[in-house]
Amino acid sequence: MNVRGLRHAYGPRQVLRGIDLDLEPGALLGIVGENGAGKSTLLRILSGELRPDQGSVCHGGRFGYCPQDVVLNDALTVRQHLKYFQAAYGLHDLRRAEEIMEELRFTAYADERAGTLSGGTRQKLNLTLALMHDPQVLLLDEPYQGFDWDTYQRFWHLADGLRAAGRSVLVVSHLAYDIERLDTLWRLDAGVLTPAKAPAP
Repeated sequence: MNVRGLRHAYGPRQVLRGIDLDLEPGALLGIVGENGAGKSTLLRILSGELRPDQGSVCHGGRFGYCPQDVVLNDALTVRQHLKYFQAAYGLHDLRRAEEIMEELRFTAYADERAGTLSGGTRQKLNLTLALMHDPQVLLLDEPYQGFDWDTYQRFWHLADGLRAAGRSVLVVSHLAYDIERLDTLWRLDAGVLTPAKAPAP
């Protein structure tokens, strides 16, 4: 994914002021910034959900987007969500989804309605739906919110596996946790993206 000159404003408030960003295959990347810094706006633009005022976003292949606000139908079970997204993605089976559920340890909740799930388990489903079609580029907005320590570690193991498989993974958060796990870390401040951690030599 190549991003050049992204600018966006809400009325008079400039949120993004010329963002340039490259997401290479096989990279695990991070963006941190305070709440309200424009992180979610940037991800919405990268995913195609929001059109920028200026700039361009170019990418090929499949991408997955895990938004900060979990979008689930509380009346549907976990399995029904998977079936719905299977049809939307045009998948032949749910093998990849089942692998992710096993990795995140919530296979036992397959027949539970989303409305009865805890916040952490809802986030596991949110992440699974973003990953189940094996995207080349994965955009994650606060992906581990609500996770306990074990699940948090499992998330990073999953992210490492995606990187090893040549996927691009962008993790966006308001706090810089475990930055040593990242290839590159950027900071978004006042609408400007600056390097916070250079790639390892």
